[in-house]
Amino acid sequence: MTDKIEKVSIIVSKGSLEGIYPALIMANGARAEGIEANLFFTFFGLDAIHKARHEHIKLATVGNPGLHLATWAGGLPGLSSVMTHYMAHKMEALDIPSIPEFVEMIADTGAGLYACQASVDLFGMEKSDFIDQVNGIITVGEFYDLAAGGQIIFT
Repeated sequence: MTDKIEKVSIIVSKGSLEGIYPALIMANGARAEGIEANLFFTFFGLDAIHKARHEHIKLATVGNPGLHLATWAGGLPGLSSVMTHYMAHKMEALDIPSIPEFVEMIADTGAGLYACQASVDLFGMEKSDFIDQVNGIITVGEFYDLAAGGQIIFT
């Protein structure tokens, strides 16, 4: 018999629908099971918690093998917006919340939301750029301290 997972720390590094939603779904599922969950947003994953960007996350259409499109077709003007709208409609029909709603809901369950200090510095951001639910901007070492004793999941 395996031990029950008690804590997960999820690294969110991509700033697209298909990069952010898996992390949110996993964090939500963890909290629903009573598992401690922390989300560490780094690089373009910061868009999920950025005040000016979190409502404008798009589906990546260029080089996305899951769409079964030729790479050149993914780059057609407007295709990313059309596909994002299509996915949003499908998710709404399934009662899947938008990214801003999902992040707020997960934060309300007690999950920790953290921005990566190195990425924040790299992109010239500061705490005021992020939504109120962000617990802090932390270093990789501080993330490892938070993650100690649990599972680290990279999406």
